[in-house]
Amino acid sequence: MPRTPKEEFSQVAALPFRIKDGRIEVLLVTSRETRRWLIPKGWPMKGKKPYKAAEQEAAEEAGVKGEIKQEPLGFYDYWKRRSKHFDLCRVEVYPLEVSKQLESWREKGQRQTQWFEVEEAAHQVLEPALAELIRSLPARV
Repeated sequence: MPRTPKEEFSQVAALPFRIKDGRIEVLLVTSRETRRWLIPKGWPMKGKKPYKAAEQEAAEEAGVKGEIKQEPLGFYDYWKRRSKHFDLCRVEVYPLEVSKQLESWREKGQRQTQWFEVEEAAHQVLEPALAELIRSLPARV
């Protein structure tokens, strides 16, 4: 049976942010393989609303918890590296206002995390549409 792009190639992501000294900062994480900066993301989880799955990814990949919005900020597309090919994935992004950074979490040691000001975070990510979502954050929170 052929894979349908909607089911197979849709992901969810959290865009962790905080307001510090009146300025919005965004938390980025590195990918495990290429070490490039991105936001916590993963596949939808059976029995979980998309925003709840995104919230769980943020806890597992970045060690952050907080209040996640139920409405996505938007989406971006990227090419997911597989062993022998690439798949185009569409990622729905949910803003997550961080209230707690954990001392330890599932993927600590496998990824780096770093807070960036909005414009700097937008420069760090490779996907132009993700950079635009990051830049749109201050007007949406």
